[in-house]
Amino acid sequence: MRLATFRHDGRVRTGVVDGDQVRPFAGDPTMLEIISAGVPAALEGALPLADVRLLAPLQPTTLRDFVAFEEHVEGVRRSIDGSGGVPDAWYDAPTFYFTNPNRIYGPDDEVPFPAHSVNRDFELEVAAVAGPDGAIFGYTILNDWSARDLQKREMQVNLGPAKGKDFASSLGPWIVTADELERFKDSDGFLDLWCDVTVNGVEVGRDLLSNMGWTFETMIAYAGRDSRIVPGDVLGSGTVGNGGCLAELWGRNGRQDPPPLRDGDEVTLTVEGIGSLTNRIISGSKTETLPQARRRDPASARAERQH
Repeated sequence: MRLATFRHDGRVRTGVVDGDQVRPFAGDPTMLEIISAGVPAALEGALPLADVRLLAPLQPTTLRDFVAFEEHVEGVRRSIDGSGGVPDAWYDAPTFYFTNPNRIYGPDDEVPFPAHSVNRDFELEVAAVAGPDGAIFGYTILNDWSARDLQKREMQVNLGPAKGKDFASSLGPWIVTADELERFKDSDGFLDLWCDVTVNGVEVGRDLLSNMGWTFETMIAYAGRDSRIVPGDVLGSGTVGNGGCLAELWGRNGRQDPPPLRDGDEVTLTVEGIGSLTNRIISGSKTETLPQARRRDPASARAERQH
């Protein structure tokens, strides 16, 4: 079942996508209500998909993003900090970071990058949507947009990507319920789905989702350890390898080939069994330069204050 959030005649609604039509749910439940309480049985008359505006399928309660592909780690490390290989710690557990659940874009939305960022990048991912009791409710496509120049500078402080990431993530075009994708699972429980990305119609990367190091079930179990997973939490697979982002290719090629994204570029992520998610790149509003941190001798300040 493909579950969408959409706008029609000024109303935001949810419904079931079937071919080139969508059947709205009676009573207009939100996607989070559907994920938490179950898919309603009551449907209304079908609407042509061409007559509705698809939105991001849900507003996540949280958005965790993992890094589950060795090939991606190796290539991006070369691009971001000049080191090679995969850290030994990567093999210990499925590492993730939290990104911003309040800057979510949907299908065909324009995505504003920080105006002063020049190394703009996409990230091709699949995301699991958590349901009750930490079970997987369904899957959607995730584009974890990245300002690599900001990311490279900030991560020298040994914290997460921060402003290199939190300006935008895209989800869509809908949520495919977990039962629909069971037929794609291999004998080890990995989803064997082709994932590819094009920029302005030209293919840049293509990989199998089953090249992940951990299953989504393992990643959810790890995320919930000593913590809590609630319905509506979104957990990204991390970027696929073999060109799932530009930075991986920059690291492997030793130069920015293909070039960074520019205003007007159109990026399309396509995942077998789910669909396609397209966005166009623009620049956000210009921001003022912040003052640098005050340099201060803490010991001298404390000594002076005691007198």
